[in-house]
Amino acid sequence: MEFKHVSVLLNESIEALNILSDGIYVDCTLGGAGHSGEIIKRLSDKGLLIGIDQDQDALNQAKIKLGGYENLRLVKNNFQNIYSILEELEIKGVDGILMDLGVSSYQLDNPERGFSYMKDSPLDMRMNKDGDLTAEYVVNEYSEEELTRIIKEYGEEKFAKRVANFIIKNRNEKRITTTWELVDIIKAAIPAKARREGPHPAKRTFQAIRIEVNSELEIISGTIEDSVKKLNAGGRLAIITFHSLEDRIVKNTFRKLENPCTCPPEFPMCICGKEPMVKVITRKPIEPTEDEVKENPRSRSAKLRILEKL
Repeated sequence: MEFKHVSVLLNESIEALNILSDGIYVDCTLGGAGHSGEIIKRLSDKGLLIGIDQDQDALNQAKIKLGGYENLRLVKNNFQNIYSILEELEIKGVDGILMDLGVSSYQLDNPERGFSYMKDSPLDMRMNKDGDLTAEYVVNEYSEEELTRIIKEYGEEKFAKRVANFIIKNRNEKRITTTWELVDIIKAAIPAKARREGPHPAKRTFQAIRIEVNSELEIISGTIEDSVKKLNAGGRLAIITFHSLEDRIVKNTFRKLENPCTCPPEFPMCICGKEPMVKVITRKPIEPTEDEVKENPRSRSAKLRILEKL
């Protein structure tokens, strides 16, 4: 399958990085290399772009698209390891880091990857195809309590308990192995009125399972903190999120880094000695324009937040 991906908030995120021609930049989530392509165009021979992705298909595409550039280093890894990646490359500090936390269009549209509830395919959902945990394992091996928790917390599905119960009943009859088998079970679990009025009935549950398989939420805060440690003074971190759970973690982590004081509010002055590490550039997140949403409906929920290292 051809690797296609439309980069979301492309101009806004490139502008957010304040790119220096001789600077060092990290694209933590290469995807289709759309953002990386725009970053490296702005670099001189003295500049450097480091592209990270855990999906070998994305790295292969980046090699094709960006193969003419010598000031490029591609790394197959999870971006949560950004600190150790930069240490191994003997890079003490960088001038900008970009994270696009969305699933690439290629991953969504490729039936083999099992991300989409719109295509019939094996239940997989691994961003890293070498990973051990799959959607099939989650659906068939997790307890009813565990399924209820992740569907409720990660999918914000108000019928989580009912969906989990229907999954358990069906898998007791036959192992659930495909996306459409799971979709049919979810449709049966969601009341008819909710199916008619809301989004696709499987959307929230599929999101929840994908987040669980890839540990998407639990790595965000620590990765932001590690990224800030590697930013040079004046360096920027720009993060694109696609749902409220991600955005909330990013917003709260930015806030904590900007105001790390742990003193009680009634104290007349700070005695903990913790000083701000960053300045938050975006008090409100940057969202796609109407034109972008028309051209790429998947960008609708995207939000961009930016901080600068002090």
